[in-house]
Amino acid sequence: MPKKTNPDELKIGLVSISDRASSGVYEDQGIPALQAWFTAALSSAWTMETRLIPDEQAAIEKALIELVDVEHCDLVITTGGTGPARRDVTPEATIAVGTKEMPGFGEQMRQISLHFVPTAILSRQVTVIRETTDHAALIMNLPGQPKSIKETLEGLKDADGKQLVGGIFAAVPYCIDLMGGPYVETNEAICKAWRPKHAIRPPAAK
Repeated sequence: MPKKTNPDELKIGLVSISDRASSGVYEDQGIPALQAWFTAALSSAWTMETRLIPDEQAAIEKALIELVDVEHCDLVITTGGTGPARRDVTPEATIAVGTKEMPGFGEQMRQISLHFVPTAILSRQVTVIRETTDHAALIMNLPGQPKSIKETLEGLKDADGKQLVGGIFAAVPYCIDLMGGPYVETNEAICKAWRPKHAIRPPAAK
C-alpha cells in the first residue's frame, strides 16, 4: 500500500455524498467549499484526495476505508447525507468503519448550527477515528451547504472578530498530534488551533 511521500504533510480526504451531484444532475458544492476553507485556514503543508459518490452506504464505507487504509489520509471530511431522510446514511457508514467514536465533535456542530436554525437538531453528524496497524485518521461528517461547512469548522465571531462559539477545527490539530499524525498549523485569523502548552512546538522546531 502506498504511503505518504512527506510524513510532515497533512493529507486530507474530501468526500462529497450526493445522489444528484454524483450523477451530474447539478454541480457539487461541498468539495470546492472545503478546499477553499482549508486553503485559507491552513498555514502548514497539506494535500488532498477527493471523492464524489452517491448516498449508498457500501460506497461510502468503501471510500472511507480506501482514503484511510490505502491513501493514508490523516483527516477525512465528508459532506452531505447526515439528515433524517431515508437516503441519508453517511453517519451509519462512518460508524461502521470507525474504531473509536468522538461524540464531542457532533455535539459541537449541532450547538453551532442551533444559533441559526432550530432544525439543527435533525442533523446526525458523527466523528470517528479509524485505526490500522500503522496508521490512524480522523473521519468527520460535515453539513452539505457551503455556508454551514464554514460555520461548523470556524465557529461564530462577532463584528469585531471576537470568537463567540468555537468551531470544531480548533481541536483537530491536537487530535491529529495524539493520533501520531503530522503537526498542523493554522492561519489564526481564520481558525486558531488549540494545544496545551507542552504540545506547542517552538518556531525553530517546526
